[in-house]
Amino acid sequence: MSKKTKSEVSSVLTQRAARDFTRRTLLKGAVATGSVAAMGPWFVRDAFSSSGEVNCIVWTNYLTEDFLKGFEKSTGIKVNVTPLGSNEELQNKMKASKGRGFDMITPTLDRREQWFDLKLTQPWDLSKIPNLSNVEPAFVSASKAWTWGGGQHHLPHIWGTEAMSWRTDMWQTEYGKLSLGDLWLPEMKGKVQGRPHSMMAGIGRYLAGEGKLPPFENAYKDEENMRKIWTEITKFAVEHKPWVKQFWNDHDTQKTGFMQNGVVIGQTWDGPAIELMKDGKPVQYMAPKEGAFAWLDGMTMPIGAKNKEQTYALINAIYTVESAVDSAIKTGYNGVVKGYANHLDEKSKNAFNSAYPGDALSKLWWWPATTTWYASIRAEYRDKFVAA
Repeated sequence: MSKKTKSEVSSVLTQRAARDFTRRTLLKGAVATGSVAAMGPWFVRDAFSSSGEVNCIVWTNYLTEDFLKGFEKSTGIKVNVTPLGSNEELQNKMKASKGRGFDMITPTLDRREQWFDLKLTQPWDLSKIPNLSNVEPAFVSASKAWTWGGGQHHLPHIWGTEAMSWRTDMWQTEYGKLSLGDLWLPEMKGKVQGRPHSMMAGIGRYLAGEGKLPPFENAYKDEENMRKIWTEITKFAVEHKPWVKQFWNDHDTQKTGFMQNGVVIGQTWDGPAIELMKDGKPVQYMAPKEGAFAWLDGMTMPIGAKNKEQTYALINAIYTVESAVDSAIKTGYNGVVKGYANHLDEKSKNAFNSAYPGDALSKLWWWPATTTWYASIRAEYRDKFVAA
């Protein structure tokens, strides 16, 4: 048997998490009262962290205003949040500061190889995170792919998907028929939104499903395979550039696209679209027949972190049922804490079930490990699409 590369190990662990855990599993199986009793209080006091601050870069809305206020009131620790829109933005900030200025950052699991190359993070002291035991084991195992230099550099935080969203008052479809290729229907010309590089990945998976390209996963094997596949993807993307109303690169842009900028359909994250759904807006989010893209965001400590004990107090507070419920209800993303889904409101449960009907959860497509060479070449093709 051949030895797996680090990239392959990361991908396998992430896919294992997908098989082992879904929110629907929790909704069916966990016992609500027992889960809460086992978790204890929301915020954990610590003699070393009764005051001070934490400076962190966090994806938009992951730490809610109520959570931050409650944490400061309980511990005396002020959390200064710099909102994050993309992994590329995060890497650029850390490279510019040489890993200084922040105590916690939130990279996505599939970027493991890039952060390993950057050498700008440090391992967690897991003995200071007793509430890690509250986390689903599948996600803890997935984050262990980020183990090097004496310890684990990644802790699971929130998982979610990127799939299809549309204005229900302007277009109709159903699960099993909905496709990543629907972005390029003739009637959608000038009405589409998406993030450039992941929209192109969607084109790759759509064309592969139509038998017009090799399996998109082949692009991750080596540069030769990647360039062959991405050259064809770029041809299709450039030809269909007139279909694009706007590109998005953060949470809020996706919402304004639907509600203000004339977008009818898009390839979007789950959170923004589900927020609109729960607010009663005419928007639907759903997994396509090819399977929704899936990702796991985590928490990492940069090498220049100064407020370490306060950061550990924050991590322990995040790993509680109350925190996970608060985040899931207000963002539409999914938590990693055991038993939290039993405490969600009906709107959140209904939105989740409508987003992933039928066999959608079994078809999640987890982003493979994105190496430094892959990200660099992908940027070349993305820029051609954007500039077309």
